[in-house]
Amino acid sequence: MRRYTLKQIETFMEVARQRSVSKAAERLFVTQPAVSMQIRQLEDAFGLPLIEPIGRNIRLTNAGEALLTQAIAAMGQFKDMEALMAEHVGLKKGRIDLAVVTTAKYFVPMLLVRFGKLFPGIDVQLKIDNRENVLGMLARNEADLVVMGRAPSHLDCEATVFATNPLSIVAAPEHVLSRRKRLAFSALGDHGFVVREQGSGTRAAMERLFAEHQTPLNVVMEMPSNETIKQAVMAGMGLSFLSMRTVRHELAGGYIALVDVEGLPQMGHWYVTHLAGKKLSPVAKAFKAFLIEQGGALMDSWS
Repeated sequence: MRRYTLKQIETFMEVARQRSVSKAAERLFVTQPAVSMQIRQLEDAFGLPLIEPIGRNIRLTNAGEALLTQAIAAMGQFKDMEALMAEHVGLKKGRIDLAVVTTAKYFVPMLLVRFGKLFPGIDVQLKIDNRENVLGMLARNEADLVVMGRAPSHLDCEATVFATNPLSIVAAPEHVLSRRKRLAFSALGDHGFVVREQGSGTRAAMERLFAEHQTPLNVVMEMPSNETIKQAVMAGMGLSFLSMRTVRHELAGGYIALVDVEGLPQMGHWYVTHLAGKKLSPVAKAFKAFLIEQGGALMDSWS
């Protein structure tokens, strides 16, 4: 058997996750030919095909499925090895693989800057995605720590609250509901909403809230980004349900209005999460402690 590299394994895992060479290339910030070359070299090393084309996408062969299972387990062991070695280095240097849900991108960079001033030698690899994909990274042990708005119930995890996450209904300033006071929740059923995609934590929280109030949710458009949703709300396309952490500038500038609905804002929380059996490196432990001790206060002063 020819020798293969860790980079080839990591490329194969991303292709397997995305079920697409082009999407994997986007996520890895390389060209499609570069991804194809890594996969071809890995197949040459094992002497058998690992993927096969299905239209514009791909699927794994039986051998590819078997390799993916072993690769996920091996990557977890590599991370444990790195954490063990990091204990001999202490907090002078090290790396944290951090995954955060999309909404957290509004405050996590600020927290990373503050943490970096305390520990300047730390390298943080940041991945941002929706809740469903971040949970996948957590389950596969690809992230040391995860920041999300709701602790996972189907994984054996250790999740600790470090900040509040108020969510509410927002509208364009000229929207008819922006001038109403103490609005009954049921009144929202008569208006259209611009919402996040399926798999988003905000979308799931919104659907639960409407179900609890037995109010129909009228979706006029689905969008994959909070920034696009804010633009749609400002343009008068519809109402939306967003974390107040994401609209502080727009509210302060008068570009977006908070709708006064009884029982809102809904007070959620931000969690720092990791697998229960995860061996955290000293730097990951330090960042977790930083979030718990200082994260909430820094976010409140920031937003």
